[in-house]
Amino acid sequence: MTRSTTCASRSATSPPSWKAGCGRPSRSQFLQTAELLAGWDYRVEVYTGAEVRRRLEPALTMPGEVPVVFYPDEAWVHGRHLVGRLVGQAVASGAELRSGTAVCDIGIGADGSIRTVALSDGSCLDVNNVVNAAGPSASHVAGLIARHLPMRREPGVVTRIDCAQVPVRRVMHAPHLEIRPDGDASVVLHSREIDALIDTGEDPAQLARMLHESARHVVPELGNSRIAQTRVADRPIPADGFPSVGAVPSVPGYYEAVSHSGITLGPVIGRLLASEILSGKRDEMLADFRPERFPR
Repeated sequence: MTRSTTCASRSATSPPSWKAGCGRPSRSQFLQTAELLAGWDYRVEVYTGAEVRRRLEPALTMPGEVPVVFYPDEAWVHGRHLVGRLVGQAVASGAELRSGTAVCDIGIGADGSIRTVALSDGSCLDVNNVVNAAGPSASHVAGLIARHLPMRREPGVVTRIDCAQVPVRRVMHAPHLEIRPDGDASVVLHSREIDALIDTGEDPAQLARMLHESARHVVPELGNSRIAQTRVADRPIPADGFPSVGAVPSVPGYYEAVSHSGITLGPVIGRLLASEILSGKRDEMLADFRPERFPR
């Protein structure tokens, strides 16, 4: 995990992703990124639009000569299925799941270490450690121990559309739109340009319709799909744009795991943080992302 690249999740059963560069300036940006990654021995292949339709994604519409950057080692993860499986395994191993219950307070002992967690259902848990993985609400949870965790305000809108059959198999970054499969009968849509309209007061339903319309231009088979869900939420990004992961030395027992791209970085963050909690040893991989860079 570095500051200058985006980690790609991999799965043996998931197909790779591709990124299309069409039009100015998107084409140059995609190709520059591909050149940079290739220089780091990251596998990159460049096809024409015609080759992509013939070999990879026949449902797409794009000019035949347009360059398409393809990353054969990348894959997508079905977040809901993954989280459900991991939680199920944790419960089977003895963990207790409290779902839909908010944290109201975190108690600190006379020695300054974590002692209790109070929940919205009235219960109070005796604990030794707390991991703040509250995403966009991480600043609120940090505030319960009088810690200031500055977060960016960067809202985004994501729309899921249902279709009889998912016409694409790979994550795609097309001009003005990002598309990924979401199981066997739905597709998720996102656009940074649509995100920019959130603060203009545009109705989220209209933003969803704009995303849907853009998707139909890229994948005409989505013309018969329907909008199933639209969510507008703040991204969990600390103020300097980088993850906040690890212990806060001034409050023994309190840890943070706050980052954007959580479904991608989650596996490595989880392993590194679990090791730190159990052993007390700090991994150098997290050196640039320690919470203490934000003064309490």
